[in-house]
Amino acid sequence: MTIGSHKKRQRVSPTSTTTTTTSTTTAFFNDPTSADVILRLYIESSPFDSNNNNNENQYDDVQIYLHSHVLHRSKYFSALLSERWQSQSQNNHKPFKLNLGVPPTPGSLQSHLTVLQLLYSSDLSSSIDSASTALDLLPIALELLFEDCVKSCVNFLESVPWSEEEEQRVLNLIPFLKEDETKELLARVLPLPGAQNDTCEEMLHGLVLSAIHTYPNMAFVKAFVAKLLRDFSSRESAKRVLERAFETSLKVVKESLEEYSSPDFRGDHNETEAIQRLNLHTAMTNGKHLLWLVERMIELRVADNAVKAWSEQASFTADLQRAFRDDAWRNIVPGLPAVVLRCTSKLANAVAAGTILATRQVRKKLVKEWLPVLIVCKDNVSPMSPSNKSLYLELEETFLRIISTLPMSDAQELLQQCLSFSTRNVEDCPHLFTAFNTWFRRAARPPQTDLC
Repeated sequence: MTIGSHKKRQRVSPTSTTTTTTSTTTAFFNDPTSADVILRLYIESSPFDSNNNNNENQYDDVQIYLHSHVLHRSKYFSALLSERWQSQSQNNHKPFKLNLGVPPTPGSLQSHLTVLQLLYSSDLSSSIDSASTALDLLPIALELLFEDCVKSCVNFLESVPWSEEEEQRVLNLIPFLKEDETKELLARVLPLPGAQNDTCEEMLHGLVLSAIHTYPNMAFVKAFVAKLLRDFSSRESAKRVLERAFETSLKVVKESLEEYSSPDFRGDHNETEAIQRLNLHTAMTNGKHLLWLVERMIELRVADNAVKAWSEQASFTADLQRAFRDDAWRNIVPGLPAVVLRCTSKLANAVAAGTILATRQVRKKLVKEWLPVLIVCKDNVSPMSPSNKSLYLELEETFLRIISTLPMSDAQELLQQCLSFSTRNVEDCPHLFTAFNTWFRRAARPPQTDLC
């Protein structure tokens, strides 16, 4: 409703658009000819208001003509209009005068007028057309104890989406609502008591599983989930979710390779071959899942446990070596060696770069367990594609960098296994020369017992 121009006091024009009908009379909102209550709405002063403000910037008070039998829909007005209050005005039969303060906030006066007009309406829901409107009216309906309006506002808010700002306003109003009025609102914005972290983690875990299982070949889904992980408020929760998925996928890959490397030949040959194919495909699929999970963990710098687990895979790496020495995998999953070594390369690079701070034991075991797999792949994967050649060279350099961080006795043991990194043209393996030269330089340095 439009208030009109600024005056010291102004009146709101009568309207017949919203009426309420009793058995004896039809009352119109703000009708001075039949009103028995005059309500003055005035703007309450704020302690932060300046005394020097111009009059044209001040809110005006508003005088409205109302009807007592309509106002009884509000328990607040009903109390004011009880017999002990009405007795003051019954002797002279003049309209009963009330005052109602309005907070000095933008739109507050208009919202109060709207709620007062809704007292005359039998169809409140048609007047509430947005969450913002409901949130403007609800505090006033609560103040005036206008239960029908409160119910209509709450019902509307239960049914529509909210912006982030509107959601905060809902949360601010919930303490003033009855328990039965808040049930649906709270269910939308709050997890069950004691389940906050579990709820978030379960949701995030479900999204991760969907990204790698339901949409394995849809890059934009994985990119979306990756962004959710990056932006997630709790790094520890994201870490637990990724580690849980990592452990599951790693277990599947290991079991598949174990069954492939140690097949049961007691059944039909064709059936055994089909099972072997299935084992390889399962290992390949879950290997790709592992690679994506490893990339996410490194990106979030939460891959320390993954590196430790990867360094403790003696039986797994033994199964891989047996599988890659066999020719059967070539026509079934030719990309399996690259997937496994890319996981190794990602983790090893993070260790060498200091993104993951691994202990000496973990660094040594990581190279010790996975160096033989790299060597077997180089010897048995042919023809070697440019991408594989680049991957092998990168992993060689990374292993040599990690070896350089180990005590000389450990480095001596591991470097002797790296001779296969050499090439036909010795000038093509400078990384190997650098590693050995570094070790010999250190070995030739005289002991400094005085530093011990």
